[in-house]
Amino acid sequence: MPMRLTLLIQAIALCVLAQFGHAQAHSPPNVILILVDDMGWSDVGAFGGEIETPNIDRLAADGLRFTQFHTTAKCFPSRAALLTGRYPEQIGMDASPTGVIRNSVTIAQALGAAGYRTLMVGKHHGGDHPLDLGFERYAGLRGGASNHFNPGVVARPGEPEPARKTYMAPDGRWWCFDRQCVQGYVPEHKDFHTTDAYTDRALDLLAEYAREASPFFLYLAYQAPHDPLQAWPADIERYLERYEAGYAAIADARYRRMLMAGLIDGRYPRSTPTFRDWGKLTPSERKEEARRMAVYAAMIDQIDQNLGRLIAYLERSGELGRTLILFTSDNGASAEFVPSETGEGEIGEQHPIGSVGRWATLGSDWANVANTPFRYYKNYAFEGGAAAPLILHWPDGIGDPGRVVSANAHLIDLFPTLLSATGASKAGAAKLLAEGRRLEGIDLSAYLRSSNPIPRAQPVFQRWGLGRSVRTDRWKLLSQAAARESGLQRLLRWRAEQATASGPLKPPSLPPVEHGDWQLYDMAVDRTETTDVSASHPEVVAQLAAAYEPWLKRVKPDSE
Repeated sequence: MPMRLTLLIQAIALCVLAQFGHAQAHSPPNVILILVDDMGWSDVGAFGGEIETPNIDRLAADGLRFTQFHTTAKCFPSRAALLTGRYPEQIGMDASPTGVIRNSVTIAQALGAAGYRTLMVGKHHGGDHPLDLGFERYAGLRGGASNHFNPGVVARPGEPEPARKTYMAPDGRWWCFDRQCVQGYVPEHKDFHTTDAYTDRALDLLAEYAREASPFFLYLAYQAPHDPLQAWPADIERYLERYEAGYAAIADARYRRMLMAGLIDGRYPRSTPTFRDWGKLTPSERKEEARRMAVYAAMIDQIDQNLGRLIAYLERSGELGRTLILFTSDNGASAEFVPSETGEGEIGEQHPIGSVGRWATLGSDWANVANTPFRYYKNYAFEGGAAAPLILHWPDGIGDPGRVVSANAHLIDLFPTLLSATGASKAGAAKLLAEGRRLEGIDLSAYLRSSNPIPRAQPVFQRWGLGRSVRTDRWKLLSQAAARESGLQRLLRWRAEQATASGPLKPPSLPPVEHGDWQLYDMAVDRTETTDVSASHPEVVAQLAAAYEPWLKRVKPDSE
């Protein structure tokens, strides 16, 4: 073959390869959105935790960590805000988990219109069905919480009756497998655990659609580590001795690791711990508390093990590089207590913590540790309730990986960010969004390339339970109304009310959130909300409070 012809063929081949590579680099990425349930800000290793999470830590090391990412501080409003990019008040999901999403377009609908296969596995926590929200396939729990080993109401052979909230769902929670829904689902095999089962289903779906040219959007919503605290015995055993050190030792070590890793600095002073003095607990109390945290840690470890399975699949299939993975939680660690029918002790407390017969909770002491260095926990407007770790991983799309991003960000930002990162806003999704309702969040995709701040034109608002907040890049105005009764008292009163009610279940009533007095925190120097500066900055309080009222009227016109 003549030399000129050989060179011409080689040039053409190189051009074709270059064009192919260019097309591959600019093809829409797959998206996997991983949401865990009630996990503390500092629980995973990448955020200072001692829990063994090598796979999550790998995603962080090769990706981005957001240190000021926020939620609604409650499970079901957070999930609705994530899916729609709108405030829960706008879409009917700010009061009851039995509500249905309205006045919105979901991420699944938008990405589906742009040619994505849309798959969901795990906890939904709403009255609607994910298949009616733009997902092509769905399997998981439609409600809020269930037994991880046996979500049903019937004991399997050789096991005690599964611990469950009988007063919330007397006939069991609804589980769905596409359109086939079962109330009180009892898994056939005793090796069932929700975390493992959800991963199994997710991998099956990915394998099913593997040969298709379309990119996929997988929303993988784990129930863990939400109570009941239940994990495999071997995983629990590995953590028992670790937590015999007590609350303060674990929290102090977490804080030191955060500082050494450059995750936090002087803008994150330690908030005053609210956990008890470990030395003043009795030996039996210390043993029980160590086990409680060991089971919780084992649940997070189990999530990490399953994410390892997911990452391994993506590597084998050659899809890891072009897959954008997001990992976060729906709120901070929970201090909620789930009492037995009598209101005394936990459900099934005659059984060991971690087993199928026991509905154990983390408790306020360990929840305070899990949210180190922040104040309070789930249901509170303070950072301990609202802040969550956020990790983004995308080998083909992130520049300068390993960065820590301190931007003020929120769940409502994920929708517009995914539209931009996938190019869906320029595809079929644009028309769908134009016909729907506007997104409230901002596009964070520029952080994939640079840590230069993206200013927010409007504050981020939050309103749940007894807490509310208005957050700008510098300031956070919040209030936390005082409860007239304890959570247990309110729950017992609610049970009595529902026993004679003829209509649908309604959540326990609370005093109006607007009854709380405003506090102000300068987040530029005090991101853990240790010093209320409202007295020295009355003009900022007035300005942000004035922004809250029209926001509330806009998103919830029927509010008083």
